[in-house]
Amino acid sequence: MDMLSKRQDQLLKMIVENYIKQATPVSSKQLCKKLKCSSATIRSEMANLEEAGLLEKTHTSSGRIPSQKGYRYYVDNLLKPKKMNGEDMLNLHNQSLELSDCISKSLQLVSDMTSYTAVVLGQASHDNLLKEVNVVPLADNQLIMIVVTDKGKVEHKTVTLDQVNMSDVKKTVDLINKLIVGTPIDEISTKLEFEIKPIIGDYVEQHEKLYDVIYHVFDDLTHPDINVVGKTKFLEQPEFGSIDKVKGLFAKLDDQDLIKEIKQDNSNNIEVYIGSENNIDSDVTVIKTGFKTKNEEGTIAIIGPKRMEYERVMSLLEFIKDNIEG
Repeated sequence: MDMLSKRQDQLLKMIVENYIKQATPVSSKQLCKKLKCSSATIRSEMANLEEAGLLEKTHTSSGRIPSQKGYRYYVDNLLKPKKMNGEDMLNLHNQSLELSDCISKSLQLVSDMTSYTAVVLGQASHDNLLKEVNVVPLADNQLIMIVVTDKGKVEHKTVTLDQVNMSDVKKTVDLINKLIVGTPIDEISTKLEFEIKPIIGDYVEQHEKLYDVIYHVFDDLTHPDINVVGKTKFLEQPEFGSIDKVKGLFAKLDDQDLIKEIKQDNSNNIEVYIGSENNIDSDVTVIKTGFKTKNEEGTIAIIGPKRMEYERVMSLLEFIKDNIEG
């Protein structure tokens, strides 16, 4: 995209930031005093910005609102790195919690502070190796399967096994401990399929049912944990006043497969996906970043209307990421 003139840059920045704050189309009259130009000059420049696809007319007003292309130009060219304000920093300052709790708590605060939806996708790091699998029998054909990694991460899942005796369960767990201990967590499902499945029938009778249960336990444990915070915040946004629109968006936020696609790109920087650039909805923006610690890695994201406080959200995410990674 061609760069704009200095005055057009200033005008577009003011229109975007006015619309972010007020959620109403911006008219030339609102901008005259600040830019010290005539209303005719402002209208002419707004027409140029509209012709360039950076502004849009609405049906309800003579004013203009930013287009998706306008937001993209704003994010790429007009935002300056900004330090978090004191109030936001105070609200977010470090808490003495477990890391996963700290992330969730921080994102709940961000959601409350901004009225946007927050998402965290955690996943087992490739550096987490399987150390041990244990089973604890319960009543009524139930047992708890416990998975421990070399970094001290412990996951457990309760499963029901009808018509399978504990002796076969024990043999299977021993086989897993013998053959796949030391495997990175994210490779366990593949190793089960190619190394355990072909030989499990030699050891246990009810091997098909038992294998399926164990495979799904590991598959669940190694898939990203998803926590969506503040979904109802969209009800506070004027763009989402229609019941059908909100219901459609809520269905997407409840779709775990769709949310899993909010994964971090390789750059690990803060990334902004506006409208059709994201996989959630053409009327929202997704701002996300990855995090990586000694034991965990994942993605944190903020989802809001395209009329989002971009600078503020980016500074909040940067602060959370820096504190998580220490």
